[in-house]
Amino acid sequence: MIAVVIATIAGTGVFLLAGASTSRSIDDAGTSAIGPHVGVLRAARDWRAQAGLASVSSTELLGTVAAVAIGGAALAVMLFGTALAALAGGLFAATFPVAAFRQRRRARIVAAQDAWPRMIEELRLLTSSVGRSLPQALFEVGATGPEAMRPAFAAAQREWMLTTDFERTLAVLREQLADPTCDATCETLLIAHELGGTGVDRRLADLAQDRRDDVAYRKDVRARQSGVRFARRFVLLVPLGMAAAGLAIGNGRAAYSTPIGQLAVLCALAMTALCWQWAGRMLRLPTERRVFDR
Repeated sequence: MIAVVIATIAGTGVFLLAGASTSRSIDDAGTSAIGPHVGVLRAARDWRAQAGLASVSSTELLGTVAAVAIGGAALAVMLFGTALAALAGGLFAATFPVAAFRQRRRARIVAAQDAWPRMIEELRLLTSSVGRSLPQALFEVGATGPEAMRPAFAAAQREWMLTTDFERTLAVLREQLADPTCDATCETLLIAHELGGTGVDRRLADLAQDRRDDVAYRKDVRARQSGVRFARRFVLLVPLGMAAAGLAIGNGRAAYSTPIGQLAVLCALAMTALCWQWAGRMLRLPTERRVFDR
């Protein structure tokens, strides 16, 4: 029971550390101005919004991580039979939901990056050639956007129908999407709506071209990294397969139960996790900061 409790606490700590690391996406000047505590809270809010988990509370996320950590600790106890193995198994299992949330967030960000050039170009055509008003054009573009982005545009449209306040409408859209390109687009539309003029067409065209160049660069880099990413996943299976084979051969299970065996298992898991994290950081593409976040 003590091992299960320790694993639960450790899994919760892993999740909190992973969530706190997202504070790097906040502009340093903005963070120093509003305070580190508020900055971390805002970063966590943006992280959940980008992962499509804005409606999920932190308690529910922590509960999910804790439940998976308990399951991993129980499985480790069944295999190895010691408290140290339960701790390592709980820690390892706690990373699974965090990795799933990160993968979900990454997929949504990539989908948004691919869609924004087309959406900005459609927005430019609707406001210049077709003659739509800025709010109407924005909602029409959002209705045909990616499935994951449509609820944010629908919430912004409801805000517009209730208040007819374009600034508040764009604020709702920004909060729902937490996307740098959305921030830049909304800022352009807000200035055009408040000041008028004909410069919005050129600015949207420049922004769409910039987004197309960025998407092309990222696709080229991901294509170059595809082989390395596959090798990274494959290498992760090798030590796990060797550990499973060691359990099934001779007195391998008894060897794992000794203090030296437990220490070796813990060191191997720690080294595997550190190498996996290190390789992931090397393959990580730079992320944009929310310059116009309010």
